[in-house]
Amino acid sequence: MTTNNVTGSSAETWSVQDSLCWWIRLKWLILRTAMEERLVYRGDFAFATLVRFLPIVTQIFLWGAIFTVAADNEKTELENYSLNKMVAYFLLVMIARAFSSMPGLATGIAESIRNGSVRKYLLQPVDMLDYLFWHRIAHKLVYYAVATGPFALVFWLCRSYLPGWPSGVVMTAFVISLLFGFVIGFLIESLIGLIAFWFLEVSSLIFIYMMLNYFLSGHMIPLEWIDGWFPWVHYLPLKYLAYFPAAVLLGLIPESDLPGELGVQATWIVVLLIANRLAFHYGVRRYGAFGG
Repeated sequence: MTTNNVTGSSAETWSVQDSLCWWIRLKWLILRTAMEERLVYRGDFAFATLVRFLPIVTQIFLWGAIFTVAADNEKTELENYSLNKMVAYFLLVMIARAFSSMPGLATGIAESIRNGSVRKYLLQPVDMLDYLFWHRIAHKLVYYAVATGPFALVFWLCRSYLPGWPSGVVMTAFVISLLFGFVIGFLIESLIGLIAFWFLEVSSLIFIYMMLNYFLSGHMIPLEWIDGWFPWVHYLPLKYLAYFPAAVLLGLIPESDLPGELGVQATWIVVLLIANRLAFHYGVRRYGAFGG
């Protein structure tokens, strides 16, 4: 009797281990395949990645000119931002945007729904959102393999604008905010793509989202500059895509408030995940595809 119990327990343990190994092999297969796809045209991918650093140079010159005009009017700061602080903010926003931006995700989902290729996720034991999530991780890994060098060079050249090295608590919160920002960016764009189950064409919606995102995420200017006009801007998930990570590292958010802010960011992840699952569930129920 005892032997049977041990055998049953051992079989159950091996079953859990086998499931875990299968899960790891599946995720690795997705990552490896996606990275190989990205590296097929690695020359073009690397060139496109490097070209994205050109706006950094133009933005630094732009803000330098703005603060020069402000200095002529005897102003060394604009809304509590000095030139050094503004350049540092913009550089950190570029890092945050590199994590949270998901180019082509919403349009890709909408296109797969429109042309019927979404059926492969319905006929095979592969969850579409899970697959796309790991596919996007692979894209980011390749992106950072190419962009780490240019990022390091830009930050070294602009080191005089940057503040001192932050504390361990602030640095940890910054890294967590970047990872959470990646998840939020993915969930927002995937949710927009899933709307194609009802409207098929979502290009106008994506354009509106990108315009609002550029303004309300803090990518264009710090959110302190517009919260007088839009006091609700700090309650939106968009601020966690660009403004929040930069604000954490610049010390704009007290250390005592960081756990609460990260908790709100995590809450938005849960809310958006539920919205994605509901949209996919009810979208599939009304979806119809014909042909072979």
